[in-house]
Amino acid sequence: MYPPSTSPTVRLAVVTETWPPEINGVANTIHKLITGLLDQSHYQIHLIRPVQDKPASIKHPALQETLVPGFSLPFYGELRMGTSSYYRLRKLWKKQRPDIVQIVTEGPLGFSAMKAAKSLNIPVFSDFHTNFDQYSQYYHLGAFFKLAKGYLRYLHNQTTLTLVPTHSMISELQAEGYQRLGLLARGVDTDLFTPARRSESLRKSLGVKPDQLLVTLVTRMAKEKNIELAIRAFYAIKEQVPDARFLLVGDGPVRKQLQGKYPGCLFAGNKRGENLARYYASGDLFLYPSRSETFGNVITEAMASGLAVVAF
Repeated sequence: MYPPSTSPTVRLAVVTETWPPEINGVANTIHKLITGLLDQSHYQIHLIRPVQDKPASIKHPALQETLVPGFSLPFYGELRMGTSSYYRLRKLWKKQRPDIVQIVTEGPLGFSAMKAAKSLNIPVFSDFHTNFDQYSQYYHLGAFFKLAKGYLRYLHNQTTLTLVPTHSMISELQAEGYQRLGLLARGVDTDLFTPARRSESLRKSLGVKPDQLLVTLVTRMAKEKNIELAIRAFYAIKEQVPDARFLLVGDGPVRKQLQGKYPGCLFAGNKRGENLARYYASGDLFLYPSRSETFGNVITEAMASGLAVVAF
């Protein structure tokens, strides 16, 4: 149960199908948002998410969690969704009613939470994080993503407000028939991501000399991230700077394929926290080829780390 309120307190239920240790922009964003809200004394948060192995733990007296079963996407095993939980959430929210419900992701869990909240006349708002329609060209599922586009518009238009990260995204979604859009801008942790974390010892461990150009990409390694374009761009750079090296940080379903195809590139795997910040700051040029982003947290992290950035 929520603790008794002795001052004006917002009781916020947050429904998300992704959460650390999953590494993606949505999980990172919502984790930082919840951590930040808990630092404010007037929020009590109920987090609803799928069961995970070794999830990121936040210990706070104003946070409670409800875990639901989850399942992996057939074409993307690293990502999980939560099962539909309409009756469970409706029963739960009848007993401990939140002031407002936030729908972070639009899978079965998110949709059922939206329906449960509306059935109880609880205000509900949503976040728009993913351009699923941009995925169709990479997964050859055009008909599915066309249906998904209509489904997403329907879900978000059922909510009181849909939050998006940029003004340009608001314009794009309005043109597609989305209603009641608001801006929730992104920030970057400049204490964590800073040029001061540049490490010559890290560069040396990668076989990169102090005066060599190190081109860097930090990304989830999936088809929709357009990584092959970044690699082609790197080899064009290499024609002008023959000793340049390319460092790819991250993991995902296409990493093994890329690593076998491009043995001359450096694949570092997933990195987190200060270690990730060292990898950013130890590069010189950041390439980001993805065209499916609604924001792209890695771009601002690279800029904060002192890298020149080339991106769409």
